Amino acid sequence: MKTLLQTVAVAFSLYSRIPVPRVEWNAKNMRYALCALPFVGAVTGLLLGLWGFLCRQLAIGIPLWGAGVALLPVAVTGGIHLDGFCDTCDALASHAERERKLAIMKDSHAGAFAILGAVCYFLLYFGLACEAERGRETALCLGLGMMLLRALAGLAMCHLPCAKDSGLAHAFADAAAKRGAGRFLAALALLLAVLLCLLAGPVGALCLAAAALAFLGYRRMALGQFGGITGDLQGWFVQMGEVLVLAALVLGQKIW
Repeated sequence: MKTLLQTVAVAFSLYSRIPVPRVEWNAKNMRYALCALPFVGAVTGLLLGLWGFLCRQLAIGIPLWGAGVALLPVAVTGGIHLDGFCDTCDALASHAERERKLAIMKDSHAGAFAILGAVCYFLLYFGLACEAERGRETALCLGLGMMLLRALAGLAMCHLPCAKDSGLAHAFADAAAKRGAGRFLAALALLLAVLLCLLAGPVGALCLAAAALAFLGYRRMALGQFGGITGDLQGWFVQMGEVLVLAALVLGQKIW
């Protein structure tokens, strides 16, 4: 039980700003840390559900509701995925060789395309959030979608090569019990896919398709342009996946 709690603490301390006990990272508690990554998405989904409930009870207007939906995931994660998204935007916009792209992502300074990408991302996310219904279905689809995206991100770390032999992604992938963690994450991803379809019907199925499309695009881009995955590319995938799932949710709610 102690090792399990430490494993969860390792994952949450890196991928969220949720307060957890401070633990020393070691080979034992990092072996299955990737398995806890999807539950950061579960916490975000619960908070989005609570935010929607408060908005309905207090008659909060649509713009403030949309702002909350856009900002809550960043508040929970501390912007770690957004940082990777911005670095990847800079690297992709350079159209440089692989090594140069990796160097750009490693640079701590934000370039023009990182800022442009973040602004466009939040404008789109806010606009989509304002169109989403403030009910159980929205919180359910977004929460399960965020869990699914993180399960797929963990699967990628278990089965795809790393683009470089340093960084957090390499550290987690190198320390992970890839066979056991991969099986758990694959089973969890399958369970989440079934729950999306069963609990949210065609809207959930559309969100599932969006998450799958985001993963396929991520895999192709990471292998084709970088030769593997990195922590920044993982962040890009999570952010792009979240906005695609939200877009699928809004589209589904408009149709059905």
